[in-house]
Amino acid sequence: MTTGEKAAKIKVLFLDVDGVMTDGRITINDRGEEMKSFDVKDGQGLKLLMNGGIEVILISGRTSRVIEHRANELGVKEVYHGVSDKTTLCRRLLDEKGYDRQEVCCVGDDIPDIGMFRLSGLRIAVSDAAVEVRDEADLITNCRGGYGAVREVCELILRSQGKWHELLGSAP
Repeated sequence: MTTGEKAAKIKVLFLDVDGVMTDGRITINDRGEEMKSFDVKDGQGLKLLMNGGIEVILISGRTSRVIEHRANELGVKEVYHGVSDKTTLCRRLLDEKGYDRQEVCCVGDDIPDIGMFRLSGLRIAVSDAAVEVRDEADLITNCRGGYGAVREVCELILRSQGKWHELLGSAP
């Protein structure tokens, strides 16, 4: 099955945060406050994806209020952070929501994401992902994490489902 055929079946997107939605760097100011940078085009892609009926779930190994703020801005309703075992969480979510693995896309960049990959029908690694993650991926993005990789994934899914051009007219 081609990547496009796999993308056409997707109903839910599991996204790692650090290294996928961000460049993976963590900045801490002198007050101990964490800062991260997000690509605005990634955010627009996620909004379009959700408008197209695809559920977006953020899963991070780190606990961060910054992730909560960004998710709220985008309208992402499910955010899990401080997750040490992403595989168990994803398995539970799939069971609770009734998704088949062929309906799941996972985007990751590092070793803790491999378990999520193995529960997904479409596994995507950002271009600067760890070698082990790229080896498990169905597709490697052209863009690095935090620099448009998520937008690439959103476009792939929406184009494969024939929704891209329709949703462009409804973009905020």
